[in-house]
Amino acid sequence: MLWLKAFHIVFVVTWFAGLFYLPRLFVYHVATSDAPGRARFIVMERRLFILMSIGALLAMLLGTAMIVAAPALLATPWMHVKLPLVALLVAYHAWCYRLMITLRAGGAGHSQRWYRWFNEIPSVLLVAIVVLAVVKP
Repeated sequence: MLWLKAFHIVFVVTWFAGLFYLPRLFVYHVATSDAPGRARFIVMERRLFILMSIGALLAMLLGTAMIVAAPALLATPWMHVKLPLVALLVAYHAWCYRLMITLRAGGAGHSQRWYRWFNEIPSVLLVAIVVLAVVKP
């Protein structure tokens, strides 16, 4: 179980690195007006999205493996709150993908300011999920 937990944490960190940085790339992408700069951001965003998707998939697989190994976790109140928050993260991840596709197609989608605020969502979810997993209120 400790090995599952250790690697779950590693891939959660990988996932969150992408969730924190991809929207920041969106801010810079929207601010860029030259074609070579936009092309560079399209490549960076795509590569980062692939890496963070791998991190997300492995984090979820290892989290599922921990629940399979210890099904009693599903009976804990903190897990009843954590799992919907993880579902929100997955939805945020999918939203990032849609925004990336919009930017790739040449649309701005939103302002730099909007992307800066959008970038704060995973921070709030991270704090809530870590507190739930560690403190187990």
